[in-house]
Amino acid sequence: MNGQPEYAALSERVAAIDGWMSSDQGERLFDAARRCRTDGQIVEIGSFRGKSTVVLASAAPERVTVVAIDPHAGNDRGPQEIDGFEQAAATDYEAFVSNLASFAVADRVRHLRCFSDVAHDEVAGDIDVLYIDGAHRYGPARQDIDEWGARVADGGTMLIHDSFSSIGVTMAIGRSLMLGRRFRYVGRSRSLAEYRAELGGRGRVANAARQLAQLPWFVRNVALKVLLSIGLGKAMHRLGRNAPEWPY
Repeated sequence: MNGQPEYAALSERVAAIDGWMSSDQGERLFDAARRCRTDGQIVEIGSFRGKSTVVLASAAPERVTVVAIDPHAGNDRGPQEIDGFEQAAATDYEAFVSNLASFAVADRVRHLRCFSDVAHDEVAGDIDVLYIDGAHRYGPARQDIDEWGARVADGGTMLIHDSFSSIGVTMAIGRSLMLGRRFRYVGRSRSLAEYRAELGGRGRVANAARQLAQLPWFVRNVALKVLLSIGLGKAMHRLGRNAPEWPY
């Protein structure tokens, strides 16, 4: 990542949109979208209120298709928000539409309001950039990585949010990518991991080692989430101290 001025200006504006995306994570998405072929395709799984969607659509070359898949159904909405958030999800959808319009990218994005496992027939062709930030439970996360990852073009990019942070996502990475033959681990910005479809049969051991090296950070994140869940944040606030943010 180069800290390019185009992204710096966008980052300041997009910070006002709710969503679990830090500035350095946004820059990694921005860089991936900029590398997309001029007539290529970007697919995003999990859009929430459109923060990452705006970044991807703003950075992509003019003729690139951007597909945003999110049912806005009230499930897997965010940390500890698995089910029962239908009313909040309706507000999220309204904010998503409004934010795309505010950033003048609405005409660049095709929104599929459905779950990712049933969206394949609505997306034709190979994918140049795939961003996965959908359900974080092991089963759905692995299904997204396996089924949508198989559609990434050779040399294309797959980015996965909450890698080495969410237990389910990290287990799915371990099963599908740690010793995989196709995706090379590039690096991460916090929990946003980047992979390229260029590994081949060689280099698997080194590729696995680079991913295994992230596990101490994963353990730290899980421990912090447990502490926050049992009241660490409230206790620190009572002592007049700032609580650590939920790791993402």
